[in-house]
Parts: sequence; structure tokens; C-alpha cells
Amino acid sequence: MSPRSARPVLSRRAFGATLATAGLALVAACGSDDDTSSGAGGGATNGASTDAFPVSIEHKFGTTEITAAPSKVVVVGLVEQDALLALGVVPIATTHWFGSHEGEIWPWATEKLGGSALPTSLDNTDGIQFEQIAALQPDLIVGMYSDVSQEDYDKLSQIAPTLPAPEGANDYAVAWDVITTTVGRAVGRSAAAEKLVADVNEQFAAARSANPGLEGKTGLMATLYQGYYVYAEDDPRGQFLKSLGLTLPKGLADAVGGEFGANISKERVGLLDVDALVWLVPNAKTDKAGLAADNLYNKLDVYQNGGDVYLNDGSDDGVESTLGSATSFATVLSVPYLIENLVPMIARAADGDPATEVEDESA
Repeated sequence: MSPRSARPVLSRRAFGATLATAGLALVAACGSDDDTSSGAGGGATNGASTDAFPVSIEHKFGTTEITAAPSKVVVVGLVEQDALLALGVVPIATTHWFGSHEGEIWPWATEKLGGSALPTSLDNTDGIQFEQIAALQPDLIVGMYSDVSQEDYDKLSQIAPTLPAPEGANDYAVAWDVITTTVGRAVGRSAAAEKLVADVNEQFAAARSANPGLEGKTGLMATLYQGYYVYAEDDPRGQFLKSLGLTLPKGLADAVGGEFGANISKERVGLLDVDALVWLVPNAKTDKAGLAADNLYNKLDVYQNGGDVYLNDGSDDGVESTLGSATSFATVLSVPYLIENLVPMIARAADGDPATEVEDESA
């Protein structure tokens, strides 16, 4: 297996076919109409934009100017469709990450689709599908939660205004709230986006209040990929744990080296020894048994105290659970589901009692 469902392919992908500059510019011009009813595979909007345009948004490659409220949005990142749907905008295309949900619309987001057509699913296995994106004639391309490079950005920008990650953000490490507010500005719904973020933050506050025992405890998220693979503090999973009042282990930043995650050596197995450790694995039952037989892991306090939580992540041919998948997404729509369903599991795991039952019931 790979940590794909827990995070995308680690290396840069091939770019795919290159389009001529003149051809891209022509398609971008053709895609500038104001159709707000629907586009190929989606494009519906629920209500009008409230912000004034043009809007300028700074990011890691400069500044993108959006001259009018977008109605045909293509998502080349892996999770931004959730922010769009939460704001009442159905993208015309999304990018496949893992799982088998049509249009890349997951259970926690389905009701936001309403009666709109499902988005077209793009496949970035061999690189960004520039030709297919150009043929969709979008008026906005969103790729914040991605590894979009400068070269990718230059090509995409010839098709439509493009939003990559913010300045200073690592690949696949942009927080759900930053994605939500940035997408909100891009589609002219900044007030609605701020309200969404405030509502979720209130849910976090309520979760902390309901689980005071988590304050000051340590937590971590990990998977099994070529050994132990841990996720960074600025990874959305790490951010989720911190929002609950948990502290990530010292030395984690050095171990991941500025990436969203990394393998750790046997000498660093102590990083796993936290109060609550969430494992995202292909098969919770078999991988739990495998770790129980691991003579490095089974000597740690986290194992001895029953501090581990096992979630099926749906990677490769593994078992898919809504809870594990929502943890990988960590969006404005999936985080409330996690607060309701994962937080009680983390609280039980962190109580120090090995007899406490912790089970993923969403598989």
C-alpha cells in the first residue's frame, strides 16, 4: 500500500501533454461567459455572489485577479470541492484522489450537491489533464490542496484564473479554514465563508469543553507505509488534533523535514509514544494485529495503555470507512463529522485505560 488516501503520491507527477500558448489563450477567452445555470458535469450555483469584483488573491506564485463571479469552477486540488459546495457552488470538475464516489462527492458533502449534475472527475495519475480542463472552459481553477508547480500554474493560468497554495504553504498542507476563506473570496462569498469557519470553530470549542481530559495530552496521526509514516503538525490531520487541545510530539518537525509527512526510523519509534495515536490503515483489523505483534511498537506506552485508534482509510484495495476518509479530507464539511464521531474515540483512547473500547463503526 501507499499513503495515498492519507496523502497523495509523494513525488511530483508527470506534466502530460503540453498545449500551445495560443491555443490555451483562445480556450480561456472562450470560457469567460457568465453562464451560472450549469456547465459540463455541474456548475450550478445556489444564490448570488455578494462581494464586489474584481478580486485579487495573493499566493505562492504571485497574484491572481478574478474579474467576475465564477460560475464554472474546476478543482485540480484534491479536496476543495467541499469548500465550494459548502458555499453553494457546484464545481464542473473535480480531481480523483481515492475511493469510488462519483464526481468525488463524498457522503458528508452529498446533500450540498442538491439536484445538480455531478462534476466531471479528472485523473491526475499521469499529471494534470490540461487538455481536458481547457475543453471544459472554466472561469476559475482551484488547486490549493495540491502540488501544483510553477510550470503547472503557468499552463493553467492560460486557461483560466488559477488559485494555487498560499505563500509559504507546503504541498498538501493547506488548512481547511484557509481553503474555505480563500475559495469564498474567489467566488464572491467571503462573508458566508467566514461564517462557515466560525461555525466549525465553535464546534471545536464545544468539543474541547466536552472533553477537558484532552487538554495537555499528546496526539499524532500515522499510517503504515514502508514502516511507520507520521504526519506533520501543519498537515490538516495534525491541525485537527491541535484544535482539540492536543500537543504533537517534540521532534516531529525534524522527522518530517518540512514535508506533510515522512517515514521514521526505528530509532525514532518513540515519536509514536503519545496519549492518542490515530492510525489510518488499509485494514484496521489486520493492521491492528500486525502492530500488536510488532516488538518495537508493542512495548510503547501508547500500545500498553490502549491509546491507539484504527481507522480504515480505503487506500488501494483496503476497507473504506466514512470516518477514515473524512479524516483524510479534513474539510469544512468533513471536520464537523469528525468532531461528532472521531473525537469521542480519541477521548476514549487518551484516557489511559487499556480496557476502553475504541472501534471504527463507519467501515
